[in-house]
Amino acid sequence: QVQLVESGGGLVQAGGSLRLSCAASGRAFSSYAMGWFRQAPGKEREFVASKSWSGVSTRYADSVKGRFTISRDNAKNTVYLQMSSLKPEDAGVYYCAARTTAVVSTTGDEYDYWGQGTQVTVSS
Repeated sequence: QVQLVESGGGLVQAGGSLRLSCAASGRAFSSYAMGWFRQAPGKEREFVASKSWSGVSTRYADSVKGRFTISRDNAKNTVYLQMSSLKPEDAGVYYCAARTTAVVSTTGDEYDYWGQGTQVTVSS
């Protein structure tokens, strides 16, 4: 069983930055692919970024490339999402997810564990 707890969300002005953290329990964290997804009100959940267990393979949604960076610290069982140059359309609830394989995925249904989410609000 894996538990994921996100933190770091909040209110930020457009153009600002935030860093989200996701702390994971479970000894196998370092072997899991990790991902970030988000959901805005009235919209479907969408993929944001993912990183393989080794950190070698990384994927980003086109909408966040060059602005967001996913990283992980396996020693701390934590994955991060550094968000810069935030736009109002980046607002939503951000979810951390873990996939019990080493391979990254951009598909939410392929993730096995989810956090409770953290709210990100971007004011224009």
